[in-house]
Amino acid sequence: MKYFLDFFIILNFLVVMESCISKKQADLIVTNATVYAIDSTFSKVESFAVVAGKIAATGTSEEILKQFTSKNIIDAAGKFVYPGFNDAHCHFNGYANNQAQYANLRGTAGPEEIYERLKRHHEKFGGDWVLGRSWDQNDWPVKDFPDKTELDKLFPEIPVYLVRVDGHAGWCNSKALEIAGITAATKVPGGEVVLKNGQPTGVFVDNAMGLVSKLVLEISAKQQQKALLEAQANCFAAGLTSVTDCGLDKNTILLMQEMQNRSELKMRVNAMLNPTEENFEFFVKNGPLIGEKLAVRTIKLYADGALGSRGALLLDDYSDNPGNSGLQIETLEYYDKICQLAIENNFTMATHAIGDSANRLMLNTYGKFLKGKNDRRWRIEHAQIVNQADFAKFAEFSIIPSIQTTHCTSDMYWATDRVGAERVKGAYAYQKLLGQNGWLPNGTDFPVENIEPLFTFFAAVFRTDHKGFPEGGWQIENALTREQTLRSMTIWAAKASFEENEKGSLEPGKYADFVILDTDLLTATPQQVLGAKIESTWIGGGKVFDTNE
Repeated sequence: MKYFLDFFIILNFLVVMESCISKKQADLIVTNATVYAIDSTFSKVESFAVVAGKIAATGTSEEILKQFTSKNIIDAAGKFVYPGFNDAHCHFNGYANNQAQYANLRGTAGPEEIYERLKRHHEKFGGDWVLGRSWDQNDWPVKDFPDKTELDKLFPEIPVYLVRVDGHAGWCNSKALEIAGITAATKVPGGEVVLKNGQPTGVFVDNAMGLVSKLVLEISAKQQQKALLEAQANCFAAGLTSVTDCGLDKNTILLMQEMQNRSELKMRVNAMLNPTEENFEFFVKNGPLIGEKLAVRTIKLYADGALGSRGALLLDDYSDNPGNSGLQIETLEYYDKICQLAIENNFTMATHAIGDSANRLMLNTYGKFLKGKNDRRWRIEHAQIVNQADFAKFAEFSIIPSIQTTHCTSDMYWATDRVGAERVKGAYAYQKLLGQNGWLPNGTDFPVENIEPLFTFFAAVFRTDHKGFPEGGWQIENALTREQTLRSMTIWAAKASFEENEKGSLEPGKYADFVILDTDLLTATPQQVLGAKIESTWIGGGKVFDTNE
C-alpha cells in the first residue's frame, strides 16, 4: 500500500511540475480588472500578460494564470484599466520650458493679479527678463487687450514679455519694445502690432510676436533636460503615455532622442517639425524617422491665429470687431511649396486652422495635392470653425480633423460674440467632423489648456464647465459619446501618427502602455469623472507613476 501512496505522491508532484514548466514566463500579469481593450469591438477583458514590453495575451484571470506565471502579478481589485492616454496635439517641450522660465498667469481675474504674480516671480527667480504665460483677457471684467502702462511702472528697466493663453498674442513693456525696435511704423506680414492713439500698446498678435520672442534667451540644454523630465512626470501623473508635440526644432528632437536612448525620457513622442530649412535638410529630405519611442514624419504649419485674440482668419468680419477678419499667416505660394515638399518625401502635413476661412484655405490647398481619397492622413489642427459648405471636403480628401475638446468649453462663453449665432453652428462641431472619416484624434493643446486627459473626456462628453454650466451642455448635439471619446484619446490618436498597430489598444502584440483608474468612465457621472483618480501609469509594462509612491 505504501508503494501505491508513494507512486501517487510522485505522480501528483510531476503533474504540478509539468504544469509550472509548461506555463510561459511573463514580466507582468494584471488580474481582477475591468480592462477596456479599445479594440474593434470595444471589448472588456479581466486580465492580461505582458512579455518583453508588449501584451502577450488577454482573457479572464483564470485563463491568463493558467497560461502564464510571473514574479510580478498585479491584483487590480476590480479597478479600471485603459490604454495609456495619448495627447494627439500638445506642446510638450513648450510646457516643459514654460515651467522652468515663465510665471504662470492662468486663471487670473484681472491685470492687477498678473502684476502681483509677476512681482513675486521676479523676486523669487530674478533674471534679465520678466516672463509670463497664459493670461486671457476674456476672463477679466473688462475684456479689452491690456497695455504696457502698469508694466512700465513696475519694471521700467527690465524687459517684460507675457504670452497669451493661446500662444497667439504677446504683451510687453516699453523696455522690451525699445530693445526690439518696435514703433508705430512696424509692420509684420501675418501679424499685428496693436496701436492706441497711434502708438504701440505693448500687445502684438501672431507673427509680430517674433519681434520680441526672438530676443529672449533660449533655455540651456541642461535646464531643458530637467524641464522635460519634470514635464514627463506631470504627464505620467495625468495618465499620459504618448504625446504629439506640435512644432519642434532639430536640436530639441535630437535631445529628446538622446534622453530616450538613455532611458531617461520614457514618454513616446510623435514630433512635428517646425518649417525651418534646418529641419527640412536634416529630417524631411531623409524620409520619415520611425522609432519605438520617437516618430518624425510630420511638418506643422499655421494658417491663422486664434479666436480669443481675434487672429483667426474668417470669411466675414468678426461680429464683435467690424473691419477685422483675422490674419493669414503665410502666402498661398508658401503653403503650396511645403505641401509639395511633404508629398515628395512621404511626410504628413498638419496645419493649425481656427477660422472658417483658414479651414477652407487649407482644405482646398490639401485637396490640390491629395486629389481624392487616400491614406496620407494629412491633418488640420483644431478645425475649430468650419463653414457648412466645407465639412464634406474632410471626407472628399481623407483629411483628418485633429480636435481638442477642452477648447469648446473654454471658448463657449464668448465664441458666439466673436462669430455670431449662425457661424457658431459650425464651431467645435466634433460629432459632425467625426462623421466625415469615421475617426478623429483628440488632444489638449497644453499648455494652452491643462494637461489632464480626464478634462478632455469630460469636455467631449458633457460640453459644460466643471460647475455644470450650461445645463445640458453647449451645442450638445456635437458632443461625442463616451466610447468615441475614449477611442479619440487612444487608438484614433495612435492612428493619426500611423501607430495604430503598435499602441492605442490593449491587444496582443501591442505595447503594454496602460493606465489604471478607480473610476469607470463609461458609466461615471460628470462629477465622478472630474474626481477620478489615476492609480498608476505604465509604459511597455514598466510602472512610471504610482499615486501611492
